[in-house]
Amino acid sequence: MLRGLYDWTLSLAARKSAEWWLAFIAFVESSVFLVPADVLYLPMALSRPDRAYRYALIATVASVLGGIAGWFIGHYAYDALAKPILEFYGKYDEFEALRVSSGIGFIILMLITSGAAHLPPIKVVTILSGVIGVNLFLFIALATVARGGRFLLLAWLLRRYGEPIREFIEKRLGLIAGAAAAALILLYILVKYAF
Repeated sequence: MLRGLYDWTLSLAARKSAEWWLAFIAFVESSVFLVPADVLYLPMALSRPDRAYRYALIATVASVLGGIAGWFIGHYAYDALAKPILEFYGKYDEFEALRVSSGIGFIILMLITSGAAHLPPIKVVTILSGVIGVNLFLFIALATVARGGRFLLLAWLLRRYGEPIREFIEKRLGLIAGAAAAALILLYILVKYAF
């Protein structure tokens, strides 16, 4: 099923309506969808490097709007919508563990790591932010920085290095960002519990 979703999302990059699809995928990724917007963003930016920053802006705005939708789902419709979504993806128990132990500092960290490496998936962070009641304006600012930073970095890399960077981004950047995210989480835990 996941491979089919991935292939379908990738096929959208060749359409004339690709920008609209990018906005749609970025929006739903931030609240309910499994496949990251990068799957659509990367081929679009590689085929039109002159529009990489435009695509980054579209993806950022749509992702933040989707994050706001996720926040509202978590804050106002946890039992009716969020819980079934989390159960569908098999993330409910993981989410409940996060919910019990999360505070604003941890949300900030998760937004950064999710923006950098999709760890945890952004939809988990947005819904969790609503559930624990993170200030909506703070959430919007943090999501804009985290998601915008990711898409603008990708735009810069693609404009500067072109096609050769694609394999690196698809295969190794996630590992590097994941290691950086793990280091940030470890640092957060050390600071929180050591002092």
